[in-house]
Amino acid sequence: MDLVAACRAFVCVSERGSFTFGAVAAGMSQPVASRRVAALEKHFGELLFERTSRRPHLTSFGRDMLPAARRLVKAADVLQQEAEAAKRRPWRLAVPGICSTGDLAQLVADARADGVTLDIHVVPMPRERQELVRAQQVRAALLAVPQDEAAWSIPLGLATAKDPGVRRFYVESLRMGRASSGQARRIWVQPEDDVPHIRDPLTRLRDALGLRPTQLVVATDLTSAVAEALCSYDVLLCSAAQAEQLSLFWRPMGELTLIRGFALVAAEPGDPQRIGARLGAAVARCLDVAPTRPDAVKR
Repeated sequence: MDLVAACRAFVCVSERGSFTFGAVAAGMSQPVASRRVAALEKHFGELLFERTSRRPHLTSFGRDMLPAARRLVKAADVLQQEAEAAKRRPWRLAVPGICSTGDLAQLVADARADGVTLDIHVVPMPRERQELVRAQQVRAALLAVPQDEAAWSIPLGLATAKDPGVRRFYVESLRMGRASSGQARRIWVQPEDDVPHIRDPLTRLRDALGLRPTQLVVATDLTSAVAEALCSYDVLLCSAAQAEQLSLFWRPMGELTLIRGFALVAAEPGDPQRIGARLGAAVARCLDVAPTRPDAVKR
């Protein structure tokens, strides 16, 4: 038996003095209201109404139970109102700076269609997104993680302003001879990729190939890094989708495979499962990649 629905029928019938009008007030048919009141009487083991006349009259037991039934119905209504308000409350999500405005707008629209109001915060620095989750200043964030922990994975390569004329770009080609002069070509790492699982292997490769320390640079922002690649022979570490958006020529790296991975990490347990399950495709679109492990959500 649905105790709340039965009590709602009981309260409405008692207030209207009629099963017909009480059923309308309770949002149900008259037969349903009758069955629910009867079920409530069976549950309590006492009659709530006297049915000897055309109009139902409360029994003494019914009069005693009516205040408690009203409190239960009111509490249920308040609970439902709170639930609706909670669903409308913005769900603050920190995202990387690599997401385009159009894709983020589509993510917000998809979430709204699914009953979730997203409050998007673009935070380019991975460490800052992690700190926002830790401080519970956001409900969740798309954090940079190694490939084996990632829900979404994006291969990285090197992009240049001019067609390099090769199918793979070898970092070794940036090495300058002892007699060489002038500015050495640099690899620019954007803030999103300034994380150990990407930066450290690239640094080790630089040292193993004998490149100069200054040939690997972490940019303060993506715009500056792209500008350097456009006005020189420098290269940008990025994804193929990013390179296309920036009108650069992208090639995979010859010596190394680097993966930009993301996982949805929540400030509280249970939060990301709903967003990851319902909006995984929209999140993937923002990151320019298809989801590989939609279950990779974390507390």
